[in-house]
Amino acid sequence: MRPQDTVIWHVFPLGFTGAEAENPGGVPVVHRLAHVGGWLDHLVALGANALQLGPVFDSETHGYDTRDHLRVDPRLGDEGDLRHLVEQAHARGVHVVLDGVFHHVGRSHPRFRAALAGDAESAAWFRRDGSRDDGWAVFEGHHQLVALDHGNPAVLEHVVEVVRHWLDAGVDGWRMDAAYAVPTAFWRSVSDAVRESHPHAWLLGEVIHGDYAAFVQESGFDSVTQYRLWKAVWSSLNDANLFELEWELRHHGELLRSFLPTTFLGNHDTTRIASQLTDERHLAHALTLLLTVGGVPAVYAGDDHAFRGVKEERVGGDDAVRPAFPASPGELSPLGAPVFALHQQLVGLRRRHPWLARARVEVERLENPVLVYRASDPDDGSRGLTVALNLADEALDIAVRPGERLLVGGTGPHEAAVFGAE
Repeated sequence: MRPQDTVIWHVFPLGFTGAEAENPGGVPVVHRLAHVGGWLDHLVALGANALQLGPVFDSETHGYDTRDHLRVDPRLGDEGDLRHLVEQAHARGVHVVLDGVFHHVGRSHPRFRAALAGDAESAAWFRRDGSRDDGWAVFEGHHQLVALDHGNPAVLEHVVEVVRHWLDAGVDGWRMDAAYAVPTAFWRSVSDAVRESHPHAWLLGEVIHGDYAAFVQESGFDSVTQYRLWKAVWSSLNDANLFELEWELRHHGELLRSFLPTTFLGNHDTTRIASQLTDERHLAHALTLLLTVGGVPAVYAGDDHAFRGVKEERVGGDDAVRPAFPASPGELSPLGAPVFALHQQLVGLRRRHPWLARARVEVERLENPVLVYRASDPDDGSRGLTVALNLADEALDIAVRPGERLLVGGTGPHEAAVFGAE
């Protein structure tokens, strides 16, 4: 997997396939992963070449309360179904990235059940927290998510075994859930061990705050989630404060000196970008930005058709952003077709200019509500694209370089435009 050539399509399988909300254990296998396979041609039509899956392992409810990392959740299918999905993806030139939940497990995990029964070896797998009634540490206050002890060599051995098992099964990379809550020294041990057997595996860490570059260096990961840019995009567009966006673009440029961050406009944990923006006309601005700055861009399934959904801080509050999808793309509402077409144009532009993954961005004009920047090839400054974001109610008058023409969008009121010499 070459991240510099990668555009990701991200799916949350349990929601996407309409699986039951709870898995009490002992339930019959339902082969729903084939439903995801039926959308691979949609992914390819979008222009993407990587499929990032949310949790697929045996869990109690939403996938992050894992019961068995070496078994596919029976609500989705079995190992044969997952291997077949990987084969289908690879036949189309599509890489597959799995979601690894290794900060915590569900309370029905066999090791935790053994710990509760008094087994000392199993108890050593989990962290203690004397401030809690039952004495066990959990993830961010969630009783059902029991925190692993990452200082225990047995935990490290288990995580390495799991990661290698599914890489052997054909997957190409991993997103490590809640990576920010696990010591980077643990991740370094994992990444070093994994690269001994699978040197080309791509490792992505979920990191929200903090020093992204330091995390990558200390963990040995290839990338982290760029939440700062995500926030700056919708916040600056909603407030018509493009100075905020310019500030983050400078920070983003510093990150690109050492690694390729994973960029996005939404995911399974956030409000849909079409709902996050207060003016739907600015969806084109957000998407244009995502696909003309450096990094590894990820498109959350449904955002490519302007799906709406608001995340709420309550039990079941993620349901609106993790909906079931129809049997085929042909059943989607035609109202989202223009947004999908814009995705295709911009993803195609990026695929034709792979240097955009490392693009150097220089702001050429900044005057609320207008931002114009130049995205150029860091190895050949003569190659570049001019991007104009116009939030104003008037058309934008812009002078472009000789030989350049309008490639995507326009310069009218509330439009985004990309100019180049193609």
